[in-house]
Parts: sequence; structure tokens; C-alpha cells
Amino acid sequence: MLSVLRVHLPSDIPIVGCELTPYVLLRRPDKTVTTDDVPESAPPDGHFLRYKWYRVQSDRKVAVCSIHPSEHATLQCLGCVKAKMPVAKSYHCSPKCFSDAWQHHRVLHDRAASAVNENGSEEEEIFGHFNSTGSGVISASLTGSASSTSLTNGSTTPVYPAAVTQRSGGETWFEVGRSKTYTPTTDDIGHVLKFECVVTDAETKLPVGHPSTILTSRVIPAPSPSPRRLIPVGGADMMAQLDSDGHISSSGTFTVLSYNILSDSYASSELYSYCPSWALSWPYRRQNLLREIVGYRADVVCLQEVQSDHFDDFFAPELDKHGYQALYKRKTNEVYSGNIRTIDGCATFFRRDRFSHVKKYEVEFNKAAQSLTEIAVQTSQKKVALNRLVKDNVALIVVLEAKFTNHGADNPGKRQLLCVANTHVNVQQELKDVKIWQVHTLLKGLEKIAASADIPMLVCGDFNSVPGSAPHSLLAMGKIDSLHPDLVVDPLAILRPHSKLTHQLPLVSAYSAFLRGVGLGLEQQRRRMDPTTNEPLFTNCTRDFIGTRDYIFYTADSLTLCWLNSGVCPGLDDDDTLRCWR
Repeated sequence: MLSVLRVHLPSDIPIVGCELTPYVLLRRPDKTVTTDDVPESAPPDGHFLRYKWYRVQSDRKVAVCSIHPSEHATLQCLGCVKAKMPVAKSYHCSPKCFSDAWQHHRVLHDRAASAVNENGSEEEEIFGHFNSTGSGVISASLTGSASSTSLTNGSTTPVYPAAVTQRSGGETWFEVGRSKTYTPTTDDIGHVLKFECVVTDAETKLPVGHPSTILTSRVIPAPSPSPRRLIPVGGADMMAQLDSDGHISSSGTFTVLSYNILSDSYASSELYSYCPSWALSWPYRRQNLLREIVGYRADVVCLQEVQSDHFDDFFAPELDKHGYQALYKRKTNEVYSGNIRTIDGCATFFRRDRFSHVKKYEVEFNKAAQSLTEIAVQTSQKKVALNRLVKDNVALIVVLEAKFTNHGADNPGKRQLLCVANTHVNVQQELKDVKIWQVHTLLKGLEKIAASADIPMLVCGDFNSVPGSAPHSLLAMGKIDSLHPDLVVDPLAILRPHSKLTHQLPLVSAYSAFLRGVGLGLEQQRRRMDPTTNEPLFTNCTRDFIGTRDYIFYTADSLTLCWLNSGVCPGLDDDDTLRCWR
């Protein structure tokens, strides 16, 4: 008979607006063990699983800190009440907490006082406007106006009133959901949730045996996104206008975003022990990633570390709603052994109203490694060479045709093409030769495309290489000094002669143009730039590493970096984080 072996949650702390999906391990009647659902519509051996969610509501109200949501609040900001901000944002756990958060908190006050979007909703202007259906992404409104009694929470049955199922010891248990997944609402803040699943007889609809249950910690509100304070810039090689939708309106001008989003398979508590488990959970991160990506309104978006299942189930359909067409290249899996759906890769999105897809090239460095070892490595070393070079990294190259043009009357019919390369280079720092070889291989492929057509190019991605490293020098300078220390690491002699490590593409780092800017924001820019490399001080910040690894390069003979004349800097925001090149 069907039986439940184990039930647990990916994170013990539920977040408002973040879908909860318990892990339920089952033994089917044929003795196989599975995590697949057993619905009433297809009951094996006449049994199915029935799910219920309850809110444990204590008679004692508990306020939660808006900055440290796992802590109880001890004080409230009355300014939030006067500014008509969501009450959940007004709570703090200590005076120090309130003082430390004041810089960002004051910005929320200012925005709440002045923000009025097209629907007249202040909260949507402050926290973002997103569709909450089907994706686990919410508008982040925390006013408590959305009652759990108005939600089905995944149930296909009509809306039903919350039912009091039990009252004991000063606690009341409300039934709030009847499906396997549940999305906490603002009414759940400060309360414990209880998940229950029980094997049920398909004919009698009665439970068989005891239900399996699990209790969560108290539900906490979703933290507010950190306000973006981009650096104002004046002067430029070329100026561009924003239209009413926030898109570039100048002829021939477009915007680009490159972002390593951190694959869920790598976002583990072992690697990021300083982060709370709820902040690492995919349901929480995905809604923030979508808000961040959509908020930039970039015409071309290059993402790295996108899991295959997340591309299919989340990013492609969600960005499609915002007018993007999606292309994807998953890493090869010679090294990886496990669920193929969780292998990550590179995803490139472009606005359908700005570009059309012409051609797609997929670069698999593993295949290039096999070809290299067949030609350049002695037979006795082939296995060693493959073990060193085969790392599953890939690149996605997309040729797009612009639906806009900057050609004059003297050249009216010419197609305006753009080649966009998106890659994620091997991360292992001891394999310097592999990094150089991967970057060189990509550039040689781009040279072939350039030779076949007069086409502007963008090279975007996480190169796992700091400014001044050999891969960065190859990209930015077109060559590597033969005395560069990175070239010492070459056990397979794949980098020799060093004179071959060149390319003819006139690539320039987008950030290097910051130092050529003029205006009030120039000194702010310079403080965030390394004058020896003309790159940002960092694009990646963790406990163990602070530095630059992510770049956007462009062919300077065919593309020009331009500023937006709205006075917004296209790059570094005030917390020194790489955001978007425009």
C-alpha cells in the first residue's frame, strides 16, 4: 500500500510570497520509492495523498523585525505610519538595527511620500509591480490587505473561508491551503505553519493511518529590496533618450545586461554558511532575481549559471511575459553525474520588439578539448590532458538583427546585425592554462564570424578572471605578454608558442569608458574603478572573495558606449555592485 516515508521543507523559515513545496518521500505499492505526487485523479492501488496547510495563530500578537526577520521587533518607526508605508516595514529589533538601517529606510520614506504609479498605488512604485499568479513572484505589498481567505493557494476548488479546526492552550488552528504547495500571505506573518499529508482511500475519502506532519518556524515578511542609487553622469560619446516605457529611443541604440545569477545547486549552506537558509532558498531568490532583471529593462540580457529546469519552468516563461525571446545552452555533462535538469548553462534573452533571431552558435569547450588532444598531445598524455581540459564549460553565441537602424539615406537597405557572446569560464583558480585556452578558443570562434560578416560584437559573461590576469589581457589587449606569470602554468604545453595567443577583434571593456566620462559623477566613478586596469574594484563580493570577474566587452570600431541623458550612470550603483551596462 502507498505509504509516506519522510516529509521535510527546504527551509524551516517561510517567507511571505515565497512558495513552500515540501519534500515528500513515498513508497508506492510496488515497493518503489519516489517523490512524485500521487493525486486523487490517478490513485495507485486505490489510494492517493491528501494535503492540508494550517496556520497556528496564537492569542499573543508577535511583530517581526523588518531588517532581521528572524528576530522579534522591539520598536516601531512612526514615520512609516505617517508615510503610509506597509506596517511590516516599520518594525525593528533594536535601536541599533534602526540606526544602521536608516540610510536605506529614509529612502523608502521619501519614495512613499512621492511615488504614484499609473494605477495610483504607492506600494507598487516602492516595491515593484509583478504578477503574482503562477510563478511565486509577488508585488511585495505588505499591508495585510490580502487576506488568506481570498486565496486558493494552489487548490483547484473554489475559494473557501478559513476554517477553525482546533483551539487549545491559547492557540487556534486555521486551515489555509489544500494543495501540496502553499504561498504564505501577510496574514501569516509571525505565525507557525503546519503541513499535513495523509494517505487517503480513493473510494471512501477517509484517511488511512496517521497523517505525517511538519511545523515551520514563524513566517517572516520578505525583506525590502535595497534601494538603487545609481551614480549621475554627464557628458558622453553619444547621448540617448528614454521613452515613456523606460526603453532607449535613440535610433541604433540598445542596452545590455550581464549577470551571473548563482545556480540553485551551488547556493548551499556549506558554501554560504553566513547566509540564512531562507535567503538561499530558490523560491525566495527567484522572485528577487526576476525583479532585478526586469527592472533594468535591458534590450539584451546575458545570464550565467541558469539551471536547465529553472530556464524551462521559470525564466523563459516569465521573461516571455515581459517581451523577451529566450535562447539557452546547457553545460555538457561529462563531468557532472546526477539530475540532468539541474545542470546550469548560459541563457541569452532579447526583446522581440527590438531584435529578431538570425543564428545561434553553441561552443562546447569539451569538444574543442577532444580535438586539441587528438592533434597536439602525445598519445601517452591524452587521458591526462582530457582530465585537465574537460570541464563542461560552454559559450552561447547569438546573431541578432536589429529592428531599428542608425543608417542614413546613403545606406538605407543594409541589415543591422549584432553578435552577442555569452559565456561562463572555468572557475578553478589553479587551472590558469584552462582559463586562457577557453577564452582563446572563444575569441578564435568569434574571429571566424567577424571574417564572414561585418558585424558588431559583444562578449559578455563571468570569466572567473581578475583584471590584469592573462585571460583579461587577451580580451582587453588582444594579446598576452610572453612574461605574464599566468603562462608559467602550462603542463600540457597547449599555450605554446605564446605568440599564437592573440586575436584581431577591437574589444574594449565597457567599464573602461567610465574613466573617460565628465561631469559631477566622475569622482564617484573613479573611486569605484581600479586606475591600473580601468575595471571596477569588484563585481563579486562574498566572504571569501572580493574582486572583478564579470565583464562586457564591445568592438570599438562598430559600437560606441553611450550614456543616458536622464543622468543615470550605466554601471556601478552606490553599493559598488556591477549591475547593468547601458
